[in-house]
Amino acid sequence: MEILIVLFVVIVAMVIAATKFNFHPFLSLLLAAIVMGFVGGLNESEVVNILTEGFGKTLGSIGIIIAFGTIIGAYLEKSGGAKTLAKSVLKVIGKKRSALAMNITGFIVSIPVYCDSGFIILSPLNKAISKNSKIPLVVLGVSLAAGLYATHVFVPPTPGPLAAAAALDADLGLVILLGLFVAIPVSLVGLFWGKYIGKIVKTNDNNKEVEDIKFEKLPKTSLTFSPIIIPIFLIALKSIANYPTYPFGEGTILSILNFIGNPIIALFVGVFLAFKLKDKKTKETHLNWVTSGLKEAGIIILITGAGGAFGAILRATGIGDIIGASFSDFHIGLLLPFIIAAVLKSAQGSSTVAIITTAAIIAPTLASFGLDSALGRALTVLSVGAGAMTVSHLNDSFFWVVAQFTEMDTATALKSQTVSTFLQGITGISIVLIIGWFFL
Repeated sequence: MEILIVLFVVIVAMVIAATKFNFHPFLSLLLAAIVMGFVGGLNESEVVNILTEGFGKTLGSIGIIIAFGTIIGAYLEKSGGAKTLAKSVLKVIGKKRSALAMNITGFIVSIPVYCDSGFIILSPLNKAISKNSKIPLVVLGVSLAAGLYATHVFVPPTPGPLAAAAALDADLGLVILLGLFVAIPVSLVGLFWGKYIGKIVKTNDNNKEVEDIKFEKLPKTSLTFSPIIIPIFLIALKSIANYPTYPFGEGTILSILNFIGNPIIALFVGVFLAFKLKDKKTKETHLNWVTSGLKEAGIIILITGAGGAFGAILRATGIGDIIGASFSDFHIGLLLPFIIAAVLKSAQGSSTVAIITTAAIIAPTLASFGLDSALGRALTVLSVGAGAMTVSHLNDSFFWVVAQFTEMDTATALKSQTVSTFLQGITGISIVLIIGWFFL
């Protein structure tokens, strides 16, 4: 029990270091790993060896994938592809259902693009729709944010769920399929709340202009969708092909699908499809855009690796068995990852850090809770994701992006955006628990 108390103290210290002293999570995770190693009875050489092995093993399985995902996101952001997606969805759904259109747009855009960036890029469109349709800006803002947030925490190749899948050794294709299944109702819950709260709160709509980012030429719709849809389709197809019944047989076709559906190859294909988004007249080169994506990937990769090192140390100390034995009588299973992630998210603000840290803590306990099957691991990833969106408030950069670009004061943003993320998180874990109840 002493080691559990130390783990709790270490997590609290990490949160305080991040919130009060702006200490970087990369360093926090490594320090936490070293402390837990010594407390768990490991000697100096064991701590160093396990730390480096855990770091390297994690990055070996996921570093390239994160890099490819951020490159695709950079191309969508810089080419105006995100705007093309929004206008395409709006054209199909119609102006009368603009809130739904923005919700769907956010849902698609946030798979490769970070939710903060996606919201900023699409804010001018939100503003224009609000002026033309007379729909309150708060409704459109919360609806867009809900769509962005849903896939941000549930659907790889977004870095958070991607890292969790690697840490928990979950099948990526299964995580994508189940993640989309869970993310759709979670996204719609935010849409419905946005419509409801829009009738209650008052905002200063249309008083300020949002600077619109100008693009020389927006890419075609088909080109914009392809870097997102095709890699996800290939990864999902690989999982279907390896289903126990082997629907495509066990010969050459299976081998081909296993290769092109490997996340590294699928995302690599997505990168080359993203190259087509860049207009030839654009002054910046492909090197500039790829470098921009890799710069963003660097920080994410390092934090992910540190989370892997932390998880490796925890496994080596046997803390997974201790946690499993301590909580097994409570039969909380999939609820424990949700609670840990929700506490971390609410305390320090970053969904990605909450996901990576929780996955490292929970990975050694899967067998104890009967979650070491393919489905159990995938559902654990989604449980962590649900917790990591509960709740977005004052310490979360995304909260302030939504509030500022939707012209909400702090009190209004808490009533709309914060409550929306709470309802989304509760909806997410409820669906995960129901799936687990019937199929685990």
